[in-house]
Amino acid sequence: MARGTVRFWAAARAAAGTHETPYDAETLGAVLAALRTAHGPELARVLGHCSFLVDGRRVGADFRLPEGAEIEVLPPFAGG
Repeated sequence: MARGTVRFWAAARAAAGTHETPYDAETLGAVLAALRTAHGPELARVLGHCSFLVDGRRVGADFRLPEGAEIEVLPPFAGG
């Protein structure tokens, strides 16, 4: 298991009710599943439209997280 931080931006921050939260998971997909459970349906809806960066690199749900990684949750900005 890797530990790190999830940072939320814009609509994701509003839906999560926080600007960041810690995680303890092996993959981005596991982190996203835990976030949906912990923060409810509004964040789950927003996550469906987001891009995810791990340490500045865009990745998919199967990405294996390194220890100490920072995940950024980026909803579409300015309609895009």
